[in-house]
Amino acid sequence: MTLQGKTAVITGSNSGIGLGIARELARAGADVVLNSFTNREEDHALAAQVAAEFGVTARYIQADMSKGAACRGLIQEAGRCDILVNNAGIQHVAPVDEFPAETWDAILAINLSSAFHTTAVALPMMRAAGWGRVVNIASAHGLTASPFKSAYVAAKHGVVGLTKTVALETAEEPITCNAICPGYVLTPLVEAQIPDTMAKYNMSRDEVIKQVMLERQPSREFATVEQLGGSTVFFCSDAAAQITGTTLSVDGGWTAL
Repeated sequence: MTLQGKTAVITGSNSGIGLGIARELARAGADVVLNSFTNREEDHALAAQVAAEFGVTARYIQADMSKGAACRGLIQEAGRCDILVNNAGIQHVAPVDEFPAETWDAILAINLSSAFHTTAVALPMMRAAGWGRVVNIASAHGLTASPFKSAYVAAKHGVVGLTKTVALETAEEPITCNAICPGYVLTPLVEAQIPDTMAKYNMSRDEVIKQVMLERQPSREFATVEQLGGSTVFFCSDAAAQITGTTLSVDGGWTAL
């Protein structure tokens, strides 16, 4: 399929999952807007690299997803948003009674509230264009839980609920809203954790991946950023025009347990 003529805004997309999704959307022909909270030369260079590689227009817009006004400003500055991918997120692990209140607030703001703010501004643009796709990157933790991840689990469950609500509000329009729920994904951040984990457990790379990192992922294989990008492109396709308000698990069977 082709997404030529469409503009996609992907939050939290200067690395990892967000960048993988942006690249696959660009590969399909969409112009893309990359985003993160930094404003470095390499951020803008990354956008230029995507543009050159795929022959699309690509821009980088700095916006802090912990601030509602900045979230809304990102979409306004983009000027057009046919495809919105709410991907920005952070994580913290601690028992509920030891969880820092300010960290709880930050996780809820970045992982959940940002999607509300960006969607609120993007929907009128999609209606004006007569077409739109909202894809929220939730998590396996949007469907199930783990101990010590209270804020992340609460936020991702909230993302799934927001997805359903937006889908119902746009059900009679050519706009869909769905959520992708990844399990463990091999990102540069995860890759960097492997050597320390090998040393901690005195295990080989393969043993650490299968027995420690992917203990809850039945396939014992990471999902890839390209797979998540491909799933996003599918949601933007005509084949998915009647798929809305649902979740797609890319988790190697995790939520089937």
